[in-house]
Amino acid sequence: MFSTFNTPRLASRFGQNAFVVRSETPLADEQMRRAAPSIFAEGKHGSRSERYTYIPTIEVLRGLRREGFEPFMVAQSKSRIEGKTEFTKHMIRMRHMGQVSARPEANEIILINSHDGASSYQMLAGVFRFVCCNGLVVGTVANDIRIPHKGRIQDEVIEGAFRVLADFEAVDASADAMKTLTLQPQEERAFATAALTLRYGERGEGEPPAPVSAEQLIEARRPEDLDHSLWTTFQRVQ
Repeated sequence: MFSTFNTPRLASRFGQNAFVVRSETPLADEQMRRAAPSIFAEGKHGSRSERYTYIPTIEVLRGLRREGFEPFMVAQSKSRIEGKTEFTKHMIRMRHMGQVSARPEANEIILINSHDGASSYQMLAGVFRFVCCNGLVVGTVANDIRIPHKGRIQDEVIEGAFRVLADFEAVDASADAMKTLTLQPQEERAFATAALTLRYGERGEGEPPAPVSAEQLIEARRPEDLDHSLWTTFQRVQ
């Protein structure tokens, strides 16, 4: 149902010299345009062939805004090729307005796209947790939609957006159910042991043990994880 995700790790794919802007309030178009002009590209880069289908990032963003999501972070790769900056790979992180100040979790959508062939269109959506004061965010991804720039894909983009929005209700319901279930210490260890087996496989005789123990996995390292619900146990283990 869930998979681990780390937005700083994702942002690092854009390189240390990427243009990045973050805000605690929704970003206006002009703020985004200064950092990531490729979001507003009106077509594909001239290097792309007729088979390359242009997906307008700004139109997807506007559609999600109508559903209550607003951008709080944008990033864009730099290009050494003159004239390509306005078309290269970019990322938008969006949070629902009803959860602007939500702690410790919020529903977020992350859009990744390019207009020069640098990446496919990608939409990540899930429940993201604010785990420290410097902005580190980790989360559980409910949807990871990737669409190559080929063929008649407009319907796929629209369908993907609606699927993401519909799935948030199911994700919220699952998270709420996990929060209400309290685990005993032996149940937490059993959960962590099962996770280790899933990650590293059964350890046979003579094989080295997993690099971390079940007890280490369930140890709380943040005040937000001191609870013993299935939800916080899952967060510690992942």
